[in-house]
Amino acid sequence: MNEQPIPPDLQSCVLCDDVRQERNGKFILIGLFDTIGGPCFPLTYPRLCVVTRWCSGEGEFRQYSRILAPDQRTPVIEGKVIPVRLQNPEATATNIEFFLNVAFRKPGPYWIEILLDGDLKLRFPLRAEQVSRPPSAV
Repeated sequence: MNEQPIPPDLQSCVLCDDVRQERNGKFILIGLFDTIGGPCFPLTYPRLCVVTRWCSGEGEFRQYSRILAPDQRTPVIEGKVIPVRLQNPEATATNIEFFLNVAFRKPGPYWIEILLDGDLKLRFPLRAEQVSRPPSAV
């Protein structure tokens, strides 16, 4: 391995409900989304998953994920520090992080942020919307 670490590229980041791994190592992402909705707020989302894939780097790094409130400053929930280890530039590292019982206090755009060694690598919106309840069957 190289003495100087080569920072990796964030190849992808996906928000979904769940992840499974097949015997052959492939990941199955279930329920990809960019919007959540509920009839009233605050809304507690039971489980969401952030899947990241790093590539084209070499060395050891630290990934950190968080969700910010619509004010773009207040953390709603923060993830744990996750190691990213790449043995060579052809290697990839896939990280899966689950966030449980995430409380969205009001409708609006929330922000998913992915940092690597403290540097912001990606930021994208997660919309929380108030939706009407479906009419009840008679």
